[in-house]
Amino acid sequence: MAVTATTPATRPPTATSRTGAAPVTAALVLLVAGLALVDITQGTAAVGAPEVWKAFTGQADPADASVVIASRLPRMTAGLLVGAVLGMAGAALQAVSRNVLASPDTLAVNAGSYFALGLTAAFGLSLPLLASSAFAFAGGLAAAAVVLVLSGLGAGTVRLVLAGSALTLGLTAVTEGLLLLFPRQTEGLYQWNQGSISQSGFDGVLQMAPIAVVGLVGLLLLARRVDALALGDDAARGVGVPVRATRITAVVLAALLSTAAVTLAGPVGYVGLCAPALVRPLARTFRGFTKSRGFLPAAGLTGAALVLGSDVLLRALVPSDVVVSVPTGVVTSLVGAVFLIVMATRVRDTTGAAATEQLRIRSRARFLTVTAVLVAVAIGVTVAGVLLGDSKLLLGDIVNWVQGQAGRTVTFVLDTRVPRVLAALFAGAALALAGTVVQAVTRNPLAEPSILGISGGAALSAVLLVTTVPMAGSWGMAGAAFAGAVVSSVLVFGLAARGGFQQNRLVLVGFGVATAAAALISLLIILTDPFNATKALTWLSGSTYGRSMPDVVPLVAVLAVGAAVAFARRTELDLVSLDEDTPRLLGLGLGRARLGFLALAVLLTATAVAAAGTIGFVGLVAPHAARALVGRQHARVVPVAVLLGAVLVCAADLVGRTVIAPAQLGAGLMTAVIGTPYFLYLLVRSRG
Repeated sequence: MAVTATTPATRPPTATSRTGAAPVTAALVLLVAGLALVDITQGTAAVGAPEVWKAFTGQADPADASVVIASRLPRMTAGLLVGAVLGMAGAALQAVSRNVLASPDTLAVNAGSYFALGLTAAFGLSLPLLASSAFAFAGGLAAAAVVLVLSGLGAGTVRLVLAGSALTLGLTAVTEGLLLLFPRQTEGLYQWNQGSISQSGFDGVLQMAPIAVVGLVGLLLLARRVDALALGDDAARGVGVPVRATRITAVVLAALLSTAAVTLAGPVGYVGLCAPALVRPLARTFRGFTKSRGFLPAAGLTGAALVLGSDVLLRALVPSDVVVSVPTGVVTSLVGAVFLIVMATRVRDTTGAAATEQLRIRSRARFLTVTAVLVAVAIGVTVAGVLLGDSKLLLGDIVNWVQGQAGRTVTFVLDTRVPRVLAALFAGAALALAGTVVQAVTRNPLAEPSILGISGGAALSAVLLVTTVPMAGSWGMAGAAFAGAVVSSVLVFGLAARGGFQQNRLVLVGFGVATAAAALISLLIILTDPFNATKALTWLSGSTYGRSMPDVVPLVAVLAVGAAVAFARRTELDLVSLDEDTPRLLGLGLGRARLGFLALAVLLTATAVAAAGTIGFVGLVAPHAARALVGRQHARVVPVAVLLGAVLVCAADLVGRTVIAPAQLGAGLMTAVIGTPYFLYLLVRSRG
């Protein structure tokens, strides 16, 4: 698989104007200053521009002056600092990796820092700010190193984003698991992870400012070497630049800057991605921005404008009594998601299908053996799921329950446990079938409903219904989830269809939609129930807790229809998974078949999300494992993948609610922990 970038990350050599950089820089400074002044006048307290002016001139009421000094000014200063360092960090990362999508978000720096801080909090370590910053730095730097090693410096934009996003999903899943397991020790960490520049005094800013200064000065001193890297590795070595040492130093300094921002305000998403991209067009016109010593400060100013602008916009649109609960990072994440989608549509993708999977043929005896083993395992996992939990039962209890002769305690336990086991079983099967269909239709081995944003769209719509209509029933949830899945899939597949579903472009657009959906879900939860992060985490982690038989009925019906259609149309699935020409030569309407299969996948995903929340990676892992076991004929792949998906989610649900009982972890968290290494393995295997 080969992926290339259309736009170089470094400054182009076509700038025409020798002058103009200084006026543009001055305009950026004025813009940032204007946003800062507006930001100071906004807040929950009734302290407007006149009171702020009086506070600056020493004529204000003591209470108003206290609000300005202790809250407004620290918030504005934090916004300036966070935006500036993230903008410069993103510019440095993009320059040394020659990748326009490199940033603290796409390199998983923020997720690594979040994981490190979650780990220290879970172990009850109460550290001062600087010590916490050191842990965050170690976590962020380690995550960035993993992503860069897996993707390869300068190898291409899509691979880096895929590796970084997958590692982010995995680290976030583990961290949120820690939050659920240790709610008291990690109290407030979920809200912190949304990214907020609100401060109580200048202590945090003053402690992080020296770290930021060290990083900024270091990058400016390294600027000439970074510029040399834009000529290519060989040319840089020719002029005496140590390429490897320069890259490592730049990544370390960028991680240091990102850590200062994360420690101060939490992960304020996608500023490091957007700010350099907004400055890059200026570099095509003004020579002053073609060199790093001009480009880096401009990116810093743009980053500051993005953060302060997002905060100003948020406080202008959201009522003052609610806005205090809404982090600025939610707004920047939405902006970044849109930017990621736009960038995805401009990426040139030369990915091909995996030849090894196309040529693999397995015997019928192997298929029958694998199917029989999986059926036995599925039965065993189901029985274990019913028997084990915070209360352990015996097979005789089940027999008595079926006959209506069980005691009250056993009846209560089984009435609540059986529906959740069935929900996990059928949700896993539905997601695996959806992933099988999507991978066949798009001929993309990395495609699956959660990665493509379909699960995110369904979850957003379901959460919207839950928060606005608390008494909504199972069919209503399924309908809302289906509507959200349809909207997100139309957006993803519509944008990716330009050029004929060019492999990784589809995944990149899906990541953007999934990011936007996650940001909107966080915003919705914060606005409707800001003090119950556990409730949000439980639902979003793919939990089957509290499911009843009416919740399972729509899932069983849709899965039965989907499996029947997939098996009946198995030959068409085989044809559409080959190439563009073969189906047409055999008289198959490729567009109609593709649309029908995608509609089926959307229906399966939406129903599974409505029944069990967002469970990722099942649609990715199960089809791959099925093809490895029984070959690529869908007459064999479909039943094996369905069984694998059912076993995987049911086992994840069982482990999540028994190993640490009476506490519980959602099945979605467990599958993310399993799926992330597998996804990264697929990326490494497909390299070259």
